[in-house]
Amino acid sequence: QVKLVESGGGSVQAGGSLRLSCAASGYTFSRMCIRWWRQVPGKGREGVASIYTGGGRIEYADSVKGRFTISQDNAKNTVYLRMNSLEPEDTAMYYCAADITHSARTNNCPRGQADFAHWGQGTQVTVSS
Repeated sequence: QVKLVESGGGSVQAGGSLRLSCAASGYTFSRMCIRWWRQVPGKGREGVASIYTGGGRIEYADSVKGRFTISQDNAKNTVYLRMNSLEPEDTAMYYCAADITHSARTNNCPRGQADFAHWGQGTQVTVSS
């Protein structure tokens, strides 16, 4: 059973930085796709960044390119999302999610929410102006 635990959220002022962590367990860490999503009340989830832990492609949403960086630490089975130059529009609940089916066939990450069967509980990020 894949388990994901997020941490690192908090409240910062605009222009500040945070680093979110997604600790994964229950599956081979090097064979999964991890995608960070975010959601604000009343809106759908937005895919923010993804990484295939087996060495595949990294992708970012246009809204975070150049500000956010996704990375992995194989020794800690953890994926990080470094968020710099935060803006009030980045305020959301952030979730990490894992796919172990599609990515195992393609060595890459799927795009849709429905492809991610495993989700963490979320961590809140609040950016004040």
